[in-house]
Amino acid sequence: MKNTIFILKEGTPKYKQIYEQFKSFIERGDILPDNPLPSIRQLADSLQVSRNTTLMAYEQLVAEGYIRGEGRKGYFVNELEPVLFQNTVIPPHKKHKETVTPVQIDFRAGSVDQTNFPLEIWRRISNKVLTLRESFRYGEPFGEVCLREQIAAYLFQSRGVKTEPDAIIIGSSTQQMLIHLGQILKDEFTGIIIEDPGYDGAMEAFRFHRFTIETLPVYETGANFSKLEKLRSRLIYVTPSHQSPLGVSMSIQQRQLLIHWAKNKNGFIIEDDYDSEFRYTQQPFPALASIDSTRVIYLGNFSKSFLPGIRLSYMVLPQLVLNRYKNQFLHFESTSSLLSQLTMAKFMEEGEWNRHIKRMRLVYKRKMQCLVSELKEHFKQSTSIIGEQSGLYVLVKVHLNRSEEWLIERASIYGVKVYPTSIYFIKNHPGEAIIKLGFSNLTCDEIQRGVKLLKEAWGC
Repeated sequence: MKNTIFILKEGTPKYKQIYEQFKSFIERGDILPDNPLPSIRQLADSLQVSRNTTLMAYEQLVAEGYIRGEGRKGYFVNELEPVLFQNTVIPPHKKHKETVTPVQIDFRAGSVDQTNFPLEIWRRISNKVLTLRESFRYGEPFGEVCLREQIAAYLFQSRGVKTEPDAIIIGSSTQQMLIHLGQILKDEFTGIIIEDPGYDGAMEAFRFHRFTIETLPVYETGANFSKLEKLRSRLIYVTPSHQSPLGVSMSIQQRQLLIHWAKNKNGFIIEDDYDSEFRYTQQPFPALASIDSTRVIYLGNFSKSFLPGIRLSYMVLPQLVLNRYKNQFLHFESTSSLLSQLTMAKFMEEGEWNRHIKRMRLVYKRKMQCLVSELKEHFKQSTSIIGEQSGLYVLVKVHLNRSEEWLIERASIYGVKVYPTSIYFIKNHPGEAIIKLGFSNLTCDEIQRGVKLLKEAWGC
């Protein structure tokens, strides 16, 4: 490729910038038809972005016909008509049809079980909410009081967190709330410690505010806290009840150590309790915020355990942070739906939320057992399973001396969609490929069929 120098700027999503620049290179003829593009990994490394970012850019270019994927060979430029980029409007040329294996089984993590969703109950309450006078106004900037009261009661009962409704802020998503948090913390804190591997969405939110990123290594056995005192930051983001993505939980000793660290540093812990409801071997662990609410910013959501599209998340703020937050965002509208808030408040008030969680814990436990049993039966010693005690997915470490890209590509050829974990790692990269398999919206029959297809695809 000639004259293909990439310049990434702040303010616009990086995947969109990469897509736009490749599109321009191709249209100008700087990259000729049938020329290969860098691999997703090579481009990500050279631009210092995540592989997910470069993958999104390539997927957009493929969708619009600028490039094509040729299996393990990589991505290549398609031939375009030069007149398409002149002022004359002509009918679009026919694009080359590629053979794509339809997805039969999608092991996506982040969906929920549709068949067990309480549709009739939610519809009844939602219809009732639409008759209320308060539904026909703008919502409170920090969330509806009725929902904050229900969340406060639930957190005390289920997570041991004692809080007043006034200390709860309701928003649309965890990542959006982290961006808001970054806005009010960036004047006092210039850096943050995040888990490695860890939630990539959180890392992007902190990078948005140009925080210096330090990493705390996490392994299948837990976090390496011996590294903590050597780090300079006074702010840390953790997922202690179900580490994302490895699934390990912090012991009470580690939790106390982290609280002492925050006190000594005069810092804060951001605790993301994203799916603590689904623990299958013991009761859910108490939250860090139940030990010391003055040093912990607690995050929770209704997306993982109820419905992703509802876009309802919340955080519990210590008094010092709460005052700053309210001063900063008092004159901004709430980012979450008023109708969803009022419906969820009534849903919780009627006891339906607790009934739903108890029911789904049993449903997901059976699915987890089904997936683990099938993996062990079909793969024997070829894989190791990580995180089978809790959550809505497992990680599968594959002992076949194959790359993550090869495993994903081979699975897709057999109609199975599986997901990467490389996007979660910063420095603490694993020695073998690890694949993420979600199961929440699959039946046991679909899980069994998917695992059998994976065995064929990977040649085990």
